[in-house]
Amino acid sequence: MEKDDELTARMQRVGIFESELIEKFVLGSGSGGQKINKTSSCVYLKHIPSGIEVKCQKTRSRELNRMYARRELCEKLEELLFKEKSERQKEFEKIRRQKRRRSRKSKEKMLAAKRRRSETKEFRRSPSGE
Repeated sequence: MEKDDELTARMQRVGIFESELIEKFVLGSGSGGQKINKTSSCVYLKHIPSGIEVKCQKTRSRELNRMYARRELCEKLEELLFKEKSERQKEFEKIRRQKRRRSRKSKEKMLAAKRRRSETKEFRRSPSGE
């Protein structure tokens, strides 16, 4: 498959070899009912040289979870090696900035701009019956 080949190439580029991985299949948790509680579809991966651990249970399929776990391991190792932020981390930081409280000065500036805008709009009103 094409995705498998891409993942294998990515793993080689980062320096992850199958012989350096500890892979276990553990019981999943969370929603999914009886099927999740009975089957070991959750994948646990540990990269021995770096000590990075990944646990993945995105789907009910063991094979898909194996692929997702390896992809996640690659992302973490790339982030560690190349010091570049992953897309997920960039998205997380963007949301954090959006939720952050405004400083007092920026809040005052925003309110002053709103007051000026309301004064501008005030002149557009038709004159009342005075």
